[in-house]
Amino acid sequence: MIKGIVKRISGPIIRAGGLDTAGLFDVVEVGDRRLLGEIVRLEEGEAIIQVYEDNTGLKIGADAVSTEQPLSVLLGPGLIGTIYDGIQRPLKILYGAAGAFMNPGIRAEPLDMEKKWPFKPDRALTDRLRADPAELVKAAPGLILGTVKETESITCTIMVPPVPRGAVKTVESETITWLAPEGNYTCGDVIAKTNLNREIPLAQWWPVRIPRPDAERLSPDQPLITGQRVIDLFFPMSKGGTAAIPGGFGTGKTMTQHAIAKWCDADVIVYIGCGERGNEMTEVLTEFPQLEDPRTGRSLMERTILIANTSNMPVAAREVSIYTGVTLAEFYRDMGYHVAIMADSTSRWAEALRELSGRMEEMPAEEGFPAYLPTRLAEFYERAGRVRTLGNKEGSISIIGAVSPPGGDFSEPVTQHTKRFIRCFWALDRDLANNRHYPAISWVDSYSEYAEEVKPWWEKISPHWVAIRKEALELLKREQRLEEIVHLIGPDALPDGERLVLLAAEILKNGFLQQNSFDKVDMYCVPSKQIRLLDLIMEFYRRSSTCIRLGAPLYKISALGTEKGRPLRERLSRLKGEIQNGDEQGLADFEEEMTDLLAGLERTHRHKELL
Repeated sequence: MIKGIVKRISGPIIRAGGLDTAGLFDVVEVGDRRLLGEIVRLEEGEAIIQVYEDNTGLKIGADAVSTEQPLSVLLGPGLIGTIYDGIQRPLKILYGAAGAFMNPGIRAEPLDMEKKWPFKPDRALTDRLRADPAELVKAAPGLILGTVKETESITCTIMVPPVPRGAVKTVESETITWLAPEGNYTCGDVIAKTNLNREIPLAQWWPVRIPRPDAERLSPDQPLITGQRVIDLFFPMSKGGTAAIPGGFGTGKTMTQHAIAKWCDADVIVYIGCGERGNEMTEVLTEFPQLEDPRTGRSLMERTILIANTSNMPVAAREVSIYTGVTLAEFYRDMGYHVAIMADSTSRWAEALRELSGRMEEMPAEEGFPAYLPTRLAEFYERAGRVRTLGNKEGSISIIGAVSPPGGDFSEPVTQHTKRFIRCFWALDRDLANNRHYPAISWVDSYSEYAEEVKPWWEKISPHWVAIRKEALELLKREQRLEEIVHLIGPDALPDGERLVLLAAEILKNGFLQQNSFDKVDMYCVPSKQIRLLDLIMEFYRRSSTCIRLGAPLYKISALGTEKGRPLRERLSRLKGEIQNGDEQGLADFEEEMTDLLAGLERTHRHKELL
């Protein structure tokens, strides 16, 4: 312990003397209430500390004691289903102890240290130790010691912890000498020992600002299936990828992240509410426990961790919350799980950086943000990736960050710098949101750089994936150019071929891109149905174009199918909610009927052309 004295206070930033021998990013306890803080800069004779709690009432001359340890989180069974704040304080426990408003300095263990978990030692390791106690089993980082059934959906794998970067490395000769037998243990109980007298407990600490190591980075060639057609087919994201969802107020950033969290094929969800309004975070905290996991039929919270750091909480804790979230994600990635992080929103996090930077009297850059904003964004997003873990498993972390540009201006610094470090950009459009088009992802401003990597996966479902995706995007671009003309002279002045483009694009937008999150059929769409729907719409456009070239008027194409009820074009738009996932026969029957109708019209006008 190194003891210093508070010399200056500027909001959450304080200066303390006597801590010049402490380390950068060491945790400091300030004042009588032992408020948690972190050393962010060391100057001659002084340490600059950002305090993660409300420091109202703190006075000059108060004690500032360095723990000589970096800010760390406790990793072990019991994380899943828990709601934390930005520095891993369990909010449910604090609410039970102090009510709705947390008193500064209040503490609680991140994990229940009294609950006993059913630990099963690794059978292969047990057999090796039992067969020949003299056999040396190296205590290599990532060595699997055993497992704990954490929830019905998640099994927590207990491993020899890796060594943080910069720490003393494990001695090569260190070996496992004892492994706990099967039984019930608390998070603090020792479950393994080494020949160097190191004891490995069930739960272990890890510094939040240091990435957990991996054995190898793998190619991001496996798509993260979300069930949202505009994402999966047009702007796909891979497992281990990075994406941003920028949009102005009310465009649906949080709703899109909710849908992805519920339906994506990740094993574990980490939702970080970083500086969001209290009412939005309340919705997350109340709705997520009620959501049904489509995989198991049980609560979605059985594979979810929530980090709530609302806009009225201390701003410094907002800055560290994303590091806390990604560290928890890396813990489950190392077990071989695919983890998805929802960060809502990185703009509020950047605003916290700006405020802290101003308090530290640093030179501001664009719009007052600190000059190191791009570096911090890169440090966060680079912790995503699909990897081979130290335990020789495949795991991934996919990061999806919401960005809230003021006034929906995508040219502001946070959005522009974020685009440098992500490969998937799902831009939300205010006009689409106002027209109740959900998800309001613009097909004009959005892009994905993962399309080439995931192409082999999609081509197993449909060999024509690349061609049909390109054709659909070209159709939407043509429709956008024609809309400018329509605004000037009206649609009736266009020839039938161009009016068909408008009709086909409208069917594509209503029948494919738009999804009804309240429709039990349409809220989630499997990949095979996605590609079949798009194929049917584009087939309608191609065959209709042929009819137009043969002289068929557009009104006849629009009226096709009316003798059997609704027009063909209307049925095509509503097919997404009328055909169940997996109902290949229903799609085939519709395709046959559509082909017959269009082929009949084509034959009629081809015959007229010959005459």
